[in-house]
Order: sequence, then C-alpha cells, then structure tokens
Amino acid sequence: MSAQFNALLKMKYFCRALLFMLCLQCAAAGAAGPDCGRSFTLGLHEHGLLYSAETDRGIDKDIADELIRRSGCKVTVSLMPRARIWQLIESGALDFSLSGITNPARERFAAFAWYVSNKYYLLTRKDAGVSQVADFERNDKLQLGVIRSFRYSPNANQMVDRLTAADRVSQAGGLSPLYELLLANKIQGMIIEPFDYPVLEEKKIRDVTSIVEFNDPPVPHGLIMSKKALSPEQREKWSALVSAMRSDGTMRRILERYFRADLAATMLEFQAP
Repeated sequence: MSAQFNALLKMKYFCRALLFMLCLQCAAAGAAGPDCGRSFTLGLHEHGLLYSAETDRGIDKDIADELIRRSGCKVTVSLMPRARIWQLIESGALDFSLSGITNPARERFAAFAWYVSNKYYLLTRKDAGVSQVADFERNDKLQLGVIRSFRYSPNANQMVDRLTAADRVSQAGGLSPLYELLLANKIQGMIIEPFDYPVLEEKKIRDVTSIVEFNDPPVPHGLIMSKKALSPEQREKWSALVSAMRSDGTMRRILERYFRADLAATMLEFQAP
C-alpha cells in the first residue's frame, strides 16, 4: 500500500510540475506574440495573383489567413482600392495591408515586414515598335498606363515621373481597366510584375503585346503596418510572425500554390531595404 501511495504521490507532483511548465510556455508565447487586446483591420486590394474578389483567393489572402491564425487576434479584412489603403494606413484608421513596397514618403507613416520580392517589366503593344524602355520614352505619341498610387522599381518610377510631367500617363484603379485601354490602343504600355502573369497568358493579350525589362533589381514587398495605429513593440511582434513564416517554409509553400517552385524560390531571395 505504501509503494502504491508513493507512486500516486509522485504522479501527483509530476502532473503539477508538467502543468506549471505548460503554463509558463503559454505565458511566454502570449508575451512573445502580438497583443490581441483589441481587434485589428487589414485591407486587401484586387491585383492579379495577389487577390481576386471573384474567387476570394490569392497570395495576400493566404498570408493574411496565416497571420491571423498565428497571432490568435481578431482581424477584420476588407477589400478596397490601393490608394484608399495608403490613405488609411497614414491616418491610422487601418492597421495592416500586404504586398507593400516602400519609398521615403511612405517610411514616414508605415513600417514593413518583408517577405517576397519581384521585378517589374514594361508591357507594350507590339505595333508600338518598342524593343527597350528608352524607345517608349522617345516616342511622344506613346501613352503609359499605371495603377493609381502604385510605385514600382527605381527606373520604372523615374520613367513614370518623367512621362507624368509630359502628360503621357493615364491612371486607373486596377489592372483590368488598363488591359482594356491597352487592347483598345488608348495606351501603348503598362507596368507589370509576376503577379500579373495569368492574364498575360490570355490569347487576346499575348498576341498583341511584348515584354521589355527595366533591368532593375528585385523590389521587396511586405506586410504594411501603420505607425500611427501600432506601437514599435507591436510592429516588432507582427514582424516576427512574418519572419517565422519565411524561416519555417510557410511563405515558400504559399508562393508555390501560384508559381513554379523555382520562381517561388527566387522571389524569396532578396536584400531588405
């Protein structure tokens, strides 16, 4: 009886110790993760493989779902134009968005957690006679189409700025209107990235266009965090979730749902700004 009592006593202390360790781990995890004391907001925008409202699928949607799962926080996800997203991030009325790229103006009100990179290209009509970017700029009859509030890689941005000053740029709220303008020959070029590839496979686009490189290095994209809405400590914790998704292979698996494995791997190799 004494041996059985001692065994039960040991088991009791073991269970208490195990429960204590589990509580410590949970407390540590809670301290390390984001503060979920309030609900958050995240804005998605429609753009090629990043997100489609019609299918409710896309790279940004998958990343958002994983961030929500890992954080344990309540996050309200909304669809809105990209220009509106930047306005709300700056004002602090929106906490997050995805696939953002930086510039000096945005650095003043937004922080970024980088997770992917890509290059930008000039998509031109074949009948425009463009074999390099300089050809497009030299011909003052050619019009460029861009998405409102979008910025691209350095050489692409410089071209956009010069053509804007020359009144040779048309703006639209998304890709679809630009493709329509391109097919109608109302613009002769637009800037694209790998997220836009599926549309380029459509015969009506492929038959009339060609792609010209800007020869810029890949541009990092990341989680956009409002500096006004989130403290530096909280931004660091959300950034840690993104870093974990990169290091444990989650980000690669998400990209491989939409791209070839070799392209997905290339998009994860970049130097952060």
